[in-house]
Amino acid sequence: MTTENDNLADEVMCSCSGTTRGKIQSLFKQGLDMEAISSWTGTLTGCGGCEWDIAQFLKELAELEKE
Repeated sequence: MTTENDNLADEVMCSCSGTTRGKIQSLFKQGLDMEAISSWTGTLTGCGGCEWDIAQFLKELAELEKE
């Protein structure tokens, strides 16, 4: 049975590189910041359309870590 969280993890956040929400979250948990995630995955290096969404997602993850 798949859950809503599984579906969210599979959501592609950067269509240029094919990077998923789950991959970004995993790299963030490993201590990578937005620039390092971009270098590792190729996000933010194509059209730039994902920049705001990824920045917002990382902000939300950082806030969850504080709780």
